[in-house]
Amino acid sequence: MLYMKNRWLLLTAPIAGLLLTQGVQAQQPLQETDAAKVKVSAARLQRIDKTLQQYVDSSWLKGAVALIAKDGAIVYNKAFGTAAPGTTMQKDAIFRIASQTKAITSVAVMMLFEEGKLLLDDPVSRYIPSFAKPQVLDQFNEKDSSYTTMPAKREVTIRDLLTHTSGIGYAGIGAKKMKAIYAKAHIPSGIGSDTFHLHYAIPRLGSLPLEHNPGEKFTYGLNTDVLGYLVEVVSGIPLDRFFATRIFEPLGMKDTYFYLPAAKHTRLVTLYTTDKVTRQLVPFKESPEMPVSAEYAKRNGSYFSGGAGLVSTVKDYAIFLQALLNGGTYNGKRILAPRTVELMTMNQVGDVMVGVNKFGLGFEITTDRGAAKIGASTGTFAWGGYFGTIYWADPQKKLVGLLFINQMPLTHGEIQDKFKALVYQSLD
Repeated sequence: MLYMKNRWLLLTAPIAGLLLTQGVQAQQPLQETDAAKVKVSAARLQRIDKTLQQYVDSSWLKGAVALIAKDGAIVYNKAFGTAAPGTTMQKDAIFRIASQTKAITSVAVMMLFEEGKLLLDDPVSRYIPSFAKPQVLDQFNEKDSSYTTMPAKREVTIRDLLTHTSGIGYAGIGAKKMKAIYAKAHIPSGIGSDTFHLHYAIPRLGSLPLEHNPGEKFTYGLNTDVLGYLVEVVSGIPLDRFFATRIFEPLGMKDTYFYLPAAKHTRLVTLYTTDKVTRQLVPFKESPEMPVSAEYAKRNGSYFSGGAGLVSTVKDYAIFLQALLNGGTYNGKRILAPRTVELMTMNQVGDVMVGVNKFGLGFEITTDRGAAKIGASTGTFAWGGYFGTIYWADPQKKLVGLLFINQMPLTHGEIQDKFKALVYQSLD
């Protein structure tokens, strides 16, 4: 079985202490400081400038914003290229962060866990009845998307959703069979699904077959959209209001939304793609292959996708990550207890691998093998977004790194690993 007694073990023993020893940082907001004060080389940071500017000059990227925080202070925050045709990129540009929404939804779930309103191993059906008596896909007919099923070995739990081990796939970008089943049932992917409602889509999803038995393996899917609806059901509050009142406002995240207020529309960066004929970067346009409008965040939508729906800035998301590095508190406001942050950032999937890494409750967790790849410390928690954004938080180095790009596909995706390597080489 996936969840053995070792599920509660941290990947590395010092991480717990590191999350508990940052009281000074917890009382101060993120502010820029001289890099040398926190043992970061200003000269070596210039290598980031050179590399990102090279990618812009080579027309591999239209624009990007990068931020690095060390020891609770910002040592690097710069913008490159353009945010839209003819508009220079600014540090406070707003990006579609897609799957970076998942970490915020996971924190919301853990807030309810702390309040005694749910347990991680509760069956999801206790809160969303359509998830009772789950079935697993057996045979699938590609001609008409019909299928047969067999009973699952057990029910899906909240922990399964947080770790993407439930067997729920992804609409739009998942396995071919599951995409077809979800399309036939009108299950949204979460991006550009503004006219849907969670109370319609998620119960329908619960009645559909799983790709595999819960707990058997990692399958990236609509798990966090289900969690978003779970937050609504358990709290009695719409997900957008829960985020705003319980997370964004206390932390001072002023530019993070599902749907932007009109006054901030001009700050949303253009989403770029590669023209199939010219191979040049051009503004993304809705197509039969990708029937999603890039302007979804400017609409007055009703679907709050806990898995992919938010837009944000590097500064806002850095604040969120710093709160977690601080053991759940930021600028005097606590959103989680230190022990809860530890639960979220430890291995929760037993022997199951996510590439060379593990997975916690909403985050990929760097293993020794993962640390050997780029240089991030064991225990670093990280993820990214479909449109090219990435983040990580390194408890051992007390480091936060973010690189925000909005380009699909990101044809020069190696820039993400290069950025990570450039960050670590700047540490004295």
